[in-house]
Amino acid sequence: MSPIPTSEQATSVAPASTEQAQIRNFSIIAHIDHGKSTLADRMLQATGVVAPRDMRAQYLDRMDIERERGITIKSQAVRMPWAVTGEDGVTRAYALNMIDTPGHVDFSYEVNRSLAACEGAVLLVDAAQGIQAQTLANLYMAMEGDLTIIPVLNKIDLPSAEPERHAEEIASLIGCEPEEVLRVSGKTGAGVPELLDRIVEAVPPPSGDPDGAARAMIFDSVYDVYRGVVTYVRVVDGALKSRERIKMVSTGAVHDLLEIGVISPEPAPTQGLRAGEVGYLITGVKDVRQSKVGDTVTSAAAPATEPLSGYQDPKPMVFSGLFPVDGSDFPALRDALDKLKLNDAALTYEPETSVALGFGFRCGYLGLLHLEIIRERLEREFNLDIISTAPSVVYEVTMEDRSVHTVTNPSEFPEGKVRDVQEPVVRATILTPSEFIGPIMELCQARRGTMLGMDYLSETRVEMRYRLPLAEIVFDFFDALKSRTRGYASLDYEPDGTQSADLTKVDILLNGERVDAFSAIVHKDSAYSYGQKMTRRLKELIPRQQFEVPVQAAVGSRIIARETIRALRKDMLAKCYGGDITRKRKLLEKQKEGKKRMKAVGRVEVPQEAFIAVLGADQPTGK
Repeated sequence: MSPIPTSEQATSVAPASTEQAQIRNFSIIAHIDHGKSTLADRMLQATGVVAPRDMRAQYLDRMDIERERGITIKSQAVRMPWAVTGEDGVTRAYALNMIDTPGHVDFSYEVNRSLAACEGAVLLVDAAQGIQAQTLANLYMAMEGDLTIIPVLNKIDLPSAEPERHAEEIASLIGCEPEEVLRVSGKTGAGVPELLDRIVEAVPPPSGDPDGAARAMIFDSVYDVYRGVVTYVRVVDGALKSRERIKMVSTGAVHDLLEIGVISPEPAPTQGLRAGEVGYLITGVKDVRQSKVGDTVTSAAAPATEPLSGYQDPKPMVFSGLFPVDGSDFPALRDALDKLKLNDAALTYEPETSVALGFGFRCGYLGLLHLEIIRERLEREFNLDIISTAPSVVYEVTMEDRSVHTVTNPSEFPEGKVRDVQEPVVRATILTPSEFIGPIMELCQARRGTMLGMDYLSETRVEMRYRLPLAEIVFDFFDALKSRTRGYASLDYEPDGTQSADLTKVDILLNGERVDAFSAIVHKDSAYSYGQKMTRRLKELIPRQQFEVPVQAAVGSRIIARETIRALRKDMLAKCYGGDITRKRKLLEKQKEGKKRMKAVGRVEVPQEAFIAVLGADQPTGK
């Protein structure tokens, strides 16, 4: 019931050991803001691994951006000691490996990887809000991995908490008794020792062959400027020892193991890691591609023949171009993306060029929050000034001659007769109080959604399932949903194949020239409003030139919207006072001819601020 006793107290205690039977690996899973990181803080305090003077809120959220936004972006693993007195009166020491996971749908890939390194999951539910969409998504993920589920109600100290009602909801969901749902408070620490005891009792010890060939699964890795790549592993079979040579199964690369240890919660070097343990490896490797998430690490002297099954590669859902404001920063942007890719396996990127923006990268993200976090990390951690183009999704375009084109960027949309366009769709789960069913149906129908079903979880809570085009929800769907439900609805979605759609490309022309960065693929019904919106915005943002500039929106060769940026004019008549009108007319005609000639050869320079303002206008703003 208490932290592992000190050596002075340890006379009647079984020796502290990390035999396989005394290891427990578990994750904390929950919806956003249900208190995962705060509960993790109380666990760190209860087990005594963080001294009271070193304690701070959200201790495991290491990035500034996580602490500012109050969200977890990266999973964090930590090892904690915990002693339990058995029925025989002997106090046994256990090693608890906890992984605190993110709650946002964009980072569900982090949760998936973390669950693969565990045998149990603490399902955390806010006692005031009850079960939310992401709670269900994470629960189903844990059930698929055959993990032991420990249901817990958090925030029982809140005045609006309804633990009895929500305990019944959880019990009916996972098939247990309401009394078995633990009540804790991440704020006050109430119920945390009982939760740790339940973890020891309910979560099975890791299975694996302690005497077999060493096999460890890489579930995360980070880049350290001074020490190179730090790789987080879960040892499945055998053991890894300090100073031995290790081999990466997928690449065949062999490295010297410079340091091996556990995170408790700061890195602590050890002599080695045995089957079932979670820890870190440092090999001094500086090339980020040498340490791939999902790879198997084995001993170079006696390598394992079979690799571990690894993880499915996440499929990017949203694409956006990243371009340095200063073209000379292109190599720095490439290095920065390389390092972020190590830390974030869900990020994909490939080089691309744009007539308007120069050299950059086409990046794939899991969602809009993911896009925003990557952009902010590039600006903060690598000191880069970047422009990101409007997000788009992946389309499959079939032409009349049956050739198929994959389009991740509107500028790749093929010219000519289009036979069919397939767009990605998602299966969305919306949990909401029943009074908001009407506004949500209206919103989903406006976004071309198809209703799949609706279930009442309780008298007041409804689960609605919709099939929606991904392109319709990546912009402001979540905002619109929250505003129509006064913030009470929650959303979760997963890919659900593709569907045929009536889509077209809208081009923006400045002085008759296409600007590829402003092109967009939109539904035919929205093409006119998109064209009008963009031409109006560009008219306001592009400074006046020496000649008149038409700003046009076109679908194919047909112009659907136009605005005109008036020319700057010198006062030619300043010297003409009095005299014949024909003299004034002659001077004005002369100026007009000059402007016409200038327009024929003039190119419109679009300032960077205009690109940032136009392309950033539909970007997320901190959701």
